[in-house]
Formats: sequence, C-alpha cells, structure tokens
Amino acid sequence: MRSGTKVAIVGGVFVVVAGGIGYGAYNVLAGEEGTETRSASAEVRTGPLSAEEIKNAAEQFLTAWAEGKDPELASTYTNNPAAAKEAVAGYGEQAHITGAVITPGKATGAKVPFTVKATVEFEGLSKPLSYASELTVVRGLTSGKPLVDWVPTVIHPKLSKNTSLVTGEAAKPPIKAVDRNGTELTAKKYPSLAPVLDQLRDKYGEKAGGRSGVETWIQSDGDSAPRTTLLTLSKRKPGELRTTLDAKVQAAAEQAVKQYDEASVAAVKPSTGEIVAVANNREDGFNAAMLGKQAPGSTMKIVTAALLLEKGLVGANQPAECPKTVLYQGTSFHNLDQFDIKGGNFTQSFARSCNTAFIKLIDDTKDDHALPAEAREVFGLGLNWQTGIASADGSVPESAGGGAAAQYIGQGTVQMNVLNIASVTATTKDGTFRQPVIVPRDLDNRELAVAERQLPGAVGQQLRDMMRATASWGTGKAAMSALGGDKGAKTGSAEVDGQATSNSWFTGFQDDLAAAASVEAGGHGGDAAGPVVAAVLAAG
Repeated sequence: MRSGTKVAIVGGVFVVVAGGIGYGAYNVLAGEEGTETRSASAEVRTGPLSAEEIKNAAEQFLTAWAEGKDPELASTYTNNPAAAKEAVAGYGEQAHITGAVITPGKATGAKVPFTVKATVEFEGLSKPLSYASELTVVRGLTSGKPLVDWVPTVIHPKLSKNTSLVTGEAAKPPIKAVDRNGTELTAKKYPSLAPVLDQLRDKYGEKAGGRSGVETWIQSDGDSAPRTTLLTLSKRKPGELRTTLDAKVQAAAEQAVKQYDEASVAAVKPSTGEIVAVANNREDGFNAAMLGKQAPGSTMKIVTAALLLEKGLVGANQPAECPKTVLYQGTSFHNLDQFDIKGGNFTQSFARSCNTAFIKLIDDTKDDHALPAEAREVFGLGLNWQTGIASADGSVPESAGGGAAAQYIGQGTVQMNVLNIASVTATTKDGTFRQPVIVPRDLDNRELAVAERQLPGAVGQQLRDMMRATASWGTGKAAMSALGGDKGAKTGSAEVDGQATSNSWFTGFQDDLAAAASVEAGGHGGDAAGPVVAAVLAAG
C-alpha cells in the first residue's frame, strides 16, 4: 500500500487515490470485489503475508466499512466476523457516523495505520469527527486468507472489549443547584454534596428546565465506569434547581466534620422541616448523614422521655431513681462510670444521661411496643420519608425483654442516622413532626410523611426544658456554652459490634435550627460530636 493512499466513498463508488491520481474504481454496491474475495480456493496458502496480500486485505475491509451499507460484507474480511459485524453495524446505527473517508498510511509490516474523517449526524445536528487508528492483517488459521485481525480498536482507538460507540442525548440534563438564597452549590466547594448533587441531577434535571446535550461517547457495557465523550454536537443546558440548603451553614458543616474521621452532621429547620446542611467526612463518599443506620445511643432518650411523660409516669421535676445499675429481665444495665443520683428528679437524670432511670420505668409502661409506636406516631420515624433524594427514615422495630430495654437508651435494634436525630430534635422544638426535605415538595408533588399526632403541649414544654438543662449544666454544657439564644441539647454514645471506643452522638437546637452529629469511635457524646453540632448551630 502506498503512502498517501485514500479510500473513500464518492457517490456510492469506492475510489483509491494516490498522489491525487485515481488508479482504480470499484462498484461496491454491486459487490464485485466482495464476490471475488470470498471465492473458494483449492489451495490453503501458508507462510508470511506478502505486501500485496496486506494491501488487498486492508483495502477490502476499509472499502466495505467506509461504504457502511453491508456490515456482513465488511466482517468477512476479518478473522472474527461476528464481533466485526456488530461493531461495523453499530458505527452507523448507534454512533450515527456517516460519510467516512479513510486515508491509509504507510504499512509497517502487517500493520496498516489510517485516519478517518467522517460526519456524525443526529436529529438534525451534524459535526465532523476525525481520528487515527490502525489494523493488522494476519493469515486465517483455517482458510489461509489474508484477514484483518479483529480488535475493537480497529473501529476507534479508544474502544476496548465490551464497549461501543454511541451518539445520543446525555442521560440526564445538568443542573445548577443553588441554596435557599440563590448561591450556587458545587461539589468542588462543598465536597460532601457530591452524592447529593448527583442524585438531584438524575431526579430533577428535566424538571429544573435543563436540556441534555447531544454527544458521541464510548459506552461501557455492564459496569458503572464513567463514559468517555468523543464529540459534543450540542452543549447541555443546566437547569437551576433551588434547594433548602443554606450555603453558609453548609460551609460550616463541611469544616466541622473535617476535624474527625468518619463524621456526619445534618441540620433541619424545626418550623418547616427544610434540610439546611448535610455533610460527611468519609473516604468512601457514602452519604451516611442521610443513609446511615446505627444505634444513636442516648440521643434516643428524647423519644423515650416523650413516651414516659405522655404516659404520666414521670414529670420533669418529679423524683426519679437513678441507681448505679439495674437488672431488667436478666439483662444488667449501668450508667457511665457507675454513677448514681441520690434524691434526684427526672430532669437531672435526663441532663446527666442516666440509663437506669429510664430502664426502671419500662415495666410501668405495661407495653414493650410502646416506644416503637411513640417513635412512629409522634416523631415520624419509619414513615417512608420522601426528602427528594435517597434517605433512610429510622427504625425502631418491636422488641421484648432485654432488647426492649436496650431500645430505651438507643441501643439494641434501634437504627438511626443524624438526619433522623436532627428531625427528632426539630419535632421536639416545634411540637409537630415536619418531614425533612432537601427540595421543595411542589417540585414534583411527592407525598410527604405525616405523623399521626402532635407532641402534647405540656409534654413538649417539659421535654424542651430538659434539653435546655442539658445544654446549660448537663452533659451538653461544654459543647453548647458559646451559643446564645434559646438552646437545648442531648448527648449520646453507642458501642457497635463490640468496638473499644464508643461512637459519639450529639443533638441540639438553637432558636429555629436543629442539628445532630455522629463521630465513629469518637467517645462520649459531648467529646467529638458536640463541637460539630455547636459549629453548625453557630453558623445558622
């Protein structure tokens, strides 16, 4: 094959041009060359390929491919007809590439380099596409014929096994996500929002008024690898999507979780249920703040206290026993460092997070299933939340015996994430469960979860006062001391799978903002998670 040779389809005729002078013309529509090439041979040739054989084999394949109307014909000039036929057919049918002009270069041994200049046409749009590739000619193992050694890179150098060329609209339109005040939210500036923004784009790109671009790309089959865009026929137009987030609070949340490994935080407005911030510091990128499922420790005592107050078994200022240990149906429970409170009341037990005071009262409820009902009916836990993106809405399954006792202090089978606990605090502050949302409901008219009943007024008032005591002089004092306004808190710690150091949990409110955080192996509630919550509340 001569350097500078061109293989092209002009008016349905294959033309070979060398130095600008045509020296051969073949009517590929009549299939004359294909017929001769595929004729049977009485003798199977062996040995090295000649330059003429390499030239002819490359020419025959490139001719059929460039013409594009008979993928089966093109495939017969390769040593893998099935794979070649599929790829050549897809070149026109999936990639929408037409008018290919192929220019071979100088062969090096059996390798023939070539360039392709073509046009991609899709729904009235068109754009030129050019690239270089190469093919290798080998002798057929059984036929002895010179054949193109089929590999995906023959069609395009970036193709590989289980990939193909595709032209079409991008899967989802892009979005320009903004906070409640119109400030743009990007994954570069707010890394924790990367998985959140991905979900928002997938779900709301079209509803936000965005337009998908038209592209030619390398499509991977059966995996989630990012696709490689080769050509853009029309640019995508992002739609603006307003979220409930607050850029200032989000920035504080991002900074706060960086202090600890495996930390998460979420913040919610009690008056509306709007999610103001959600941040994680995790190597795996998992949105644990909204999807995590772990025991929340004593932050669950907010729900337990509400139950006991509703049943009239305790009062904020009524006496409450808080011994060092208590035995419930064969299971022993104790307080941190075996402390006790002599002659104390229920507010003191709540503010100092006394486990035994809560567990001693289980029998008085006369219902092992009372706590799951309280969690669901008043605090909206487990009601299939529709936040706008994927989220877990907490779980307090029915239990009995020691398992039920463990639930009272946020252990055992209770599963929560920090958004769930922030919502519990928001419900306490407002008195009404308002399902957390990250985009307005009217964006898609999704059905939000609604709790069966409100927190009774007197119960809510006592619960808020006990949280205020926790923030003022109880276990939340150190973390909340720098905050002003109306503030309350609850600490928690929980051991998971026998870990040596407990997970740190903390939740609190300040005026119309509630937040919760967890730090894996962070120790006591106020040690690690407390400062994270305080930083977020301060920013709000």
